Amino acid sequence: MKILESIAIIALLLTSFACQETSTGTSDSNEESVKSRTAKEILGNPDYLAISYGGYRQKSRDVQPTVAELKEDMKILSAMGVKLLRTYNTHLAQAANLLEAIHQLKQEDADFEMYVMLGAWINCENAWTDTPNHEAEDVEGNTAEIARAVKMANQYPDIAKIIAVGNEAMVNWAASYFVRPDVILKWVNHLQNLRKSGQLPEDTWITSSDNFAAWGGGDMSYHVPDLEALIRAVDFVSLHIYPMHETHYNPDFWGNVKEESSLSKQEKIEKAMLRTRDFGVSQYQNTADFIKSLGIEKDIHIGETGWASYSNGFYGNEGTKATDEYKEGLYYKLMRDWTAKQNMSCFYFEAFDEIWKDAANPEGSENHFGLFTLDGQAKYALWDLVDEGVFEDLGRAEKTIAKTYGGKVDSLLQAVMLPPVKAELD
Repeated sequence: MKILESIAIIALLLTSFACQETSTGTSDSNEESVKSRTAKEILGNPDYLAISYGGYRQKSRDVQPTVAELKEDMKILSAMGVKLLRTYNTHLAQAANLLEAIHQLKQEDADFEMYVMLGAWINCENAWTDTPNHEAEDVEGNTAEIARAVKMANQYPDIAKIIAVGNEAMVNWAASYFVRPDVILKWVNHLQNLRKSGQLPEDTWITSSDNFAAWGGGDMSYHVPDLEALIRAVDFVSLHIYPMHETHYNPDFWGNVKEESSLSKQEKIEKAMLRTRDFGVSQYQNTADFIKSLGIEKDIHIGETGWASYSNGFYGNEGTKATDEYKEGLYYKLMRDWTAKQNMSCFYFEAFDEIWKDAANPEGSENHFGLFTLDGQAKYALWDLVDEGVFEDLGRAEKTIAKTYGGKVDSLLQAVMLPPVKAELD
């Protein structure tokens, strides 16, 4: 207990210091403050597209993206209408560098606008070892993550508008690190108390970002009192839905069916992707129904959803034939359209391909969720924006932005496979 008390005192000292510190990141003028919107004004606003963002360009996160590289990416994302980013941890330089990059862009252009949902990574005790203890937390590591998030939110109050406690930190298949809901609840309450006491900006919103099942939309084993308390404590629910993964694990909606045999290849794929969208919507709806059953009114936003453009594994051409740029593009449009109609933000996963996630397997799906390739080429989902000229004079890694496949739909479709006959998946 004495160790826990000492760590808690250190955390409070860090947050107090953050509140008092004068930083180059703090708004420099009343004019800039006026232009800064609140989380309430941003979330669900169709003029403020959201996206998940890492910006890592190398095979290892030992090489952090520089402020210059981050500014390059921010200009690209801003051009496509993105104004809200999601990060994942505070212990690496990426989040701090990103906030500074946005701050510099705001200083250079008074009209530049970009906001951040800061992620604070949460681990169980002995996470990422052979003996993770899911009944306890990594107190020291989690305390430091939260303290850094608080410091950044105070240092850049005009940019950091939301803190998300944990990323898929409660779902049981995150076997290397997951915790019970009481741990997330503890830190959410801690942040809410800091806000009430003036140690966080009063318009900072607090959430946790997790899989639909962990939010109560799946297995009833997750329906515990601490989860109900957590739902009441957050300012909104950040929900993850991934139908792409379910094409392998739960393919009820996937595959082409006998009734559609007369359709063209593209029409069959479009029908499959509509069923995919509806399956994702059902995961959302199950979660919303559970929350409503508790007598709780709480906004839900999509903290993550995405579709890989390539895989040599379960979802690729030797598996469920789900991953290619054409299906990714259809999914992106369907999810943007649906969430816009629901007045929900969608932190689409993700902006750019990142190769550190499965560095030993370059063709693995985790490396191919980006809407842009690693060198900044626009995948099919964004070809229309290239045609509109929104990326003119912008580039990444010294390459101007152009369409993949040379912009030729016929070339793209040659790489696209029909989903299997549904009967083969049953």
